[in-house]
Amino acid sequence: MRWSVKRIVLGTIAVLVVGTAIVGVAKWREVKRAQFVASMFSGADEVENFRNMNAIFPTRTIARAGEPFLIPEGPALDLPTTYSYQGKTRDAADFLADTDTTGLVIVQHGKIVHEQYWRGNTKDTRWISWSVGKSFISTLVGIAVEEGKIASIDDQITKYAPELKGSGYDGVTIKHALQMSSGVGWNEDYSDQNSDIARFGRTLAFGGSMVDFAKTLKREHEPGTYHLYNSMDAQVLGLVLDHATGITPSEYLSQKVWSKIGAEQDAYWVLDDYGNELAAGGVNVTARDYAKFGLLYLHGGNWNGEQLVPADWVKASHTPDAPFLMPGKQEMKSETSGTMGYGYLWWIPSKVGGAYSAIGIYNQFIYVDPTRDLVIVKTSANHTYGGGATEESYREMETFALFDAIAAKLDAVQ
Repeated sequence: MRWSVKRIVLGTIAVLVVGTAIVGVAKWREVKRAQFVASMFSGADEVENFRNMNAIFPTRTIARAGEPFLIPEGPALDLPTTYSYQGKTRDAADFLADTDTTGLVIVQHGKIVHEQYWRGNTKDTRWISWSVGKSFISTLVGIAVEEGKIASIDDQITKYAPELKGSGYDGVTIKHALQMSSGVGWNEDYSDQNSDIARFGRTLAFGGSMVDFAKTLKREHEPGTYHLYNSMDAQVLGLVLDHATGITPSEYLSQKVWSKIGAEQDAYWVLDDYGNELAAGGVNVTARDYAKFGLLYLHGGNWNGEQLVPADWVKASHTPDAPFLMPGKQEMKSETSGTMGYGYLWWIPSKVGGAYSAIGIYNQFIYVDPTRDLVIVKTSANHTYGGGATEESYREMETFALFDAIAAKLDAVQ
């Protein structure tokens, strides 16, 4: 009897110790999240956080499959030493350092011509996509339409996500959200701690529901008439995908793309505490595998003879079809639109039919130039990003100037 009591006591202590440890880990993660969100756009060094997002947030694996495809090496390209921006000659190495670049992969004619890493990153480092992940969401929507899981992008979002009825998204179509023209009121100013995007980050950090947050938003413009960059538009598309496909966006991406393109690493997707993907930008991928995603689009959605993404979807993704989506500044575009054009969660820097790009905060890029058979991936932790709502802080157009100099040097060595 004494041994039985002893075992019970010891067992109870063990349970309490384990339980305390679990609570301790959970509390530590909450503290880490709060510290991370508080540090964003403050000028803090975020490199360690950006390559370890799975230590801060819950995540879901995006599984690769089969033999990894190793992009072959081509003739090595030395980066241009300078580039021209705003009428001035700038130093390329200084720019890469100033924007806290952690990886640069350049692929032309299907071969890596330049690959370089900084700040402790390697070819195996999985790095947060931020809004580059929106272009992954666009891909999944296109596949779901092709498979008939989404009947049409002209369908209303609430057809697939009825929980958003009564919100600003009631009456908004999938196409409106793809083109960031939902008309839902939103402030994406990263330098404003009271902005919607700041509240979005705090909701994620403190364990709130992205769906509940979306329900609070109201209409400000007629859908399909005004371009306003709104991360929640992409977030609700993740919800649409979840309902339409019956599986999570992570699983859908794994099945339809990641298991088929020879990804070298499993990717992972950041989740909220309710198990919903951070569809607005939570994918974590190596630089080489980002390049493969770029190559998939460069090849019109085809990978080694298999059409993974409909070719017409790929084309529509970087072809604006309304005046307010065209490159250049128009009246029906917000300040966050700048002068770039917009497709289906892809940016068009200067002209329709030319290069296009997935872009994420802190200077993440997948840049696709079909005319040169070129893909450039840049991963970064630009500490000045979001210090103000200006190009001097964002340095996105300046990045394109560097990419133009790289393309010109490639042209010169052909």
